[in-house]
Amino acid sequence: MGMGWQEWPLMLFTVLGQCVVGGVIVMGLAIIGGNLNEQQRRAVHRAMFFLWLLMGIAFMASTLHLGSPWRAFNSLNRIGASALSNEIAAGALFFAVGGCYWLLAVLGKIPPLLGRVWLWVTMALGLVFVYMMTRVYQIDTVPTWHNGYTTLSFFLTVPIGGPMLGVLLLRFAGLDVTTRHSLATLSVVALLVSLGTVMMQGYELASISSSVQQASALIPQYGQLMVGRLVLVVLGLGCWICPLLRRGYASVMGMALGLILVIAGELVGRGVFYGLHMTVGMAVAG
Repeated sequence: MGMGWQEWPLMLFTVLGQCVVGGVIVMGLAIIGGNLNEQQRRAVHRAMFFLWLLMGIAFMASTLHLGSPWRAFNSLNRIGASALSNEIAAGALFFAVGGCYWLLAVLGKIPPLLGRVWLWVTMALGLVFVYMMTRVYQIDTVPTWHNGYTTLSFFLTVPIGGPMLGVLLLRFAGLDVTTRHSLATLSVVALLVSLGTVMMQGYELASISSSVQQASALIPQYGQLMVGRLVLVVLGLGCWICPLLRRGYASVMGMALGLILVIAGELVGRGVFYGLHMTVGMAVAG
């Protein structure tokens, strides 16, 4: 019983991957509909490098969970039949399509119309990737994961961390993001929905048990840890939102610090998720 820190490679993989998907959507929409001049477009594409760097770190972390990086190839053996194979395939496709777009755009080798279509495809593949992540944990013998809370919490990380990551990189590229207030509002709304999800799931844990184990006993500090996660995310978003309310924009350094706090908070929440693993065995009560 306790936090799922032993699953830190998966924690990094899922949280960073979901934040990158959100960042790609924000930056992709800025490129498609932002009326950028050529200089701004080049700057934004250069800044997108950090999205794919984070995605690379996420995939490197995921291979550590397999014991040996070479086993990552074996995880693709059952595409279509295995949720894990589908997750890795979807993530690799998202990474490859998005990375190829970025490389061609930086080199100036992609026509504008094709680039816009390519970006829409990349964004769609990112959402498919997150969905495939959720399917890995829809295991009917793990009642603490086999529910809508898992799907909702994974998708909520996209708007909680993604907009901040995307706006940070756009600000790093020198853009004045006109939709920054709307994106900040989206992150706050997503956090509020996430808070409601945490409260409902915490209530339902008391009704799940096997013949040998009570779900609520898996992480006795569930409430305290989720409060800690909330504090970290609120502080992180505050580094972005408070300057917006005072002077209309946030500094790159302030947003970078805030993003670190948000990711740390989401990692705490994901650690709690992995700590709630419980196999039902012969029967489930509740």
